[in-house]
Amino acid sequence: MYLKKLSLDRRTFLRGAGVSLALPFLDAMTPAFAATAKSAPRLAFLYIPNGVNPHTWTPDGSGKDFKFSSALTPLEPFKSQINVFTNLSHHAADRQNDGAGDHSRATGVFLSGCHAKRTQGADLHLGVTADQIAAQSLGKDNVLPSLELSLEDRNIAPLCDEGYTCAYSNTLSWSSAATPLPMENDPRLVFERLFGEEGNPKERAVRIKEDRSILDSVSGAMTRLQGRLGAGDKRKVDQYFGSIREVELRLQRIEKQNAESPLAGTEMARPLGVPEKFEDHIHLMFDLQVLAFQGDITRVSTLMFGREMAVRSYPQIGVSDSHHSLSHHDNNPAKLAKLAKIDAYHVQQVAYLLAKLRDAHDGETSLLDNSLIVYGGGIANGNLHNHEKLPVFVAGGNALQVEGGRHVVLSNETPMANLLRAVLAKANVPTESLGDSTGLLSEL
Repeated sequence: MYLKKLSLDRRTFLRGAGVSLALPFLDAMTPAFAATAKSAPRLAFLYIPNGVNPHTWTPDGSGKDFKFSSALTPLEPFKSQINVFTNLSHHAADRQNDGAGDHSRATGVFLSGCHAKRTQGADLHLGVTADQIAAQSLGKDNVLPSLELSLEDRNIAPLCDEGYTCAYSNTLSWSSAATPLPMENDPRLVFERLFGEEGNPKERAVRIKEDRSILDSVSGAMTRLQGRLGAGDKRKVDQYFGSIREVELRLQRIEKQNAESPLAGTEMARPLGVPEKFEDHIHLMFDLQVLAFQGDITRVSTLMFGREMAVRSYPQIGVSDSHHSLSHHDNNPAKLAKLAKIDAYHVQQVAYLLAKLRDAHDGETSLLDNSLIVYGGGIANGNLHNHEKLPVFVAGGNALQVEGGRHVVLSNETPMANLLRAVLAKANVPTESLGDSTGLLSEL
């Protein structure tokens, strides 16, 4: 076997004015026999608010012999890499003598397994979340230990449960029991965090104003690198650079449209890099997550589809009612039908992410094989505000010894925190405890 002399460090960056461009995992990053090298695990946690239609979520059958429900049908192309879990609970979100506040507690509990302290002051208290436990281990050597994303503007005051600070509703991620992490909804700011050097704001501002590409700043280094790579690595780098440029062009188009909007400069204007359409927004965020994983910029991400009590409507699928109002359906067939549409639409967006991960090479496998994607919410049925039989599935993980293609029906009241600990264990992140966990879920 002929081994190329070129050997790159996994942390190789191409640097230019205001730019620090990470590279995907290449054969040249191993000294020899690259096909045997293993890539690092990645973890993504996706949150949906307000619960789901309980009648159209749960699959028919169990184990390997199951059929996706209508809400989960968009996952059909990825069935072999999907595990749907039934009977998971987050009872730390129950009232526990605190009264109303299920929405705030639902968000807080999702990745922590902890009961949110009822307060409207600065003495908030929850617990370290699973993503941040992972970031302390998986992300300690990354440019970004973790990436926290949202599809709602953090600067707009949300609806919050009476008696609870909005901090519980605004984020999934807590680095300590008293430290919630902000979530970013502007794709342009996320893009700059991934590829811009913090020390060069002036250069970045000029580049953005002139609609120039970040790739222009590193074009010489790119050319020299590609001339030294093998054919396989050259294809990977070309695909990666092409994906970065494609995202950048979309951002430039969105920024131009927003700048020309009649709302530009008013209090109602969207952040400059935020698309008008939900689908465009979430696809950009997912593409940025994939690029961050592919370049090993981060190995841990979270994304909120919306805050609890979100009033977003979905006219693009024929639903003009607000999501939160529909979740209080009182078993009205018309409301349940619209809620089912939203559920399936949300899952359809996840299928977009899974396809991107599947098509991205990562060592000898794909990013989907090396990633675990946890999708779900802290409320099951919005009409009841209950926290048992939660809507949850896990995707990916073939290379992490996760057997897919199953509907896993657990014992009633199985703590969701047990699944979170099992996900961390599959990513080689040990935990002694997490919230109300009673152990690791062996069924993952």
